[in-house]
Amino acid sequence: MKSILVTGYRAHELSIFDQKHKGIAYIKKAIEAKLAPLVEEGLEWVVTSGQYGVDLWACEVVIDMKKRYPHLKLSIIAAYQNPEEKWKEDKQNYYRDILRGVDYYGTVSNQPYSGTWQLSARDDLLLRKTDGIILFYDEDSGEASPKFIKQRALKRHEQDGYLYFSITAEDVQGIADDEQRNLDGIEDGLEDGIVDGLGE
Repeated sequence: MKSILVTGYRAHELSIFDQKHKGIAYIKKAIEAKLAPLVEEGLEWVVTSGQYGVDLWACEVVIDMKKRYPHLKLSIIAAYQNPEEKWKEDKQNYYRDILRGVDYYGTVSNQPYSGTWQLSARDDLLLRKTDGIILFYDEDSGEASPKFIKQRALKRHEQDGYLYFSITAEDVQGIADDEQRNLDGIEDGLEDGIVDGLGE
């Protein structure tokens, strides 16, 4: 596998409205857990559509992974020109910071947003140009925008073996729970050490 698409929820679909939300760290860890073995096996390109949410968090993960895997490259292929221009200023700055770490940036349409056909054309291109997808989407949590790309990715999977990897809310919660257990263990160890030390 040479290239993979990473996408999923937009931030607002997860009720995440700023970059300080503690859930983002766990989502990023779930993305890295899926990507790392693929990179070890020779994955060269991670591609996203650059939407505010899972796409951009995946970009952050890849930019960080590139320090350990210099061969890894990152691409954003947006549906139309200047997708960030109507975002709040802090989100625009965040997006532009990420663009500095991208190896290839392109748009499917060379004009501003003019209709959903641009999103559909983008998804066609992303599915055509990649060998598989990592999708953070959980239908059990209710329908959201990733359902369309999921349907198309699964159709391609049936037709020609396009690889499909999913991340669910349960996966992310599992990472959060493990981390909390580790923190509790460290705190317990510190408390035991302090109590033991007092008894001497």
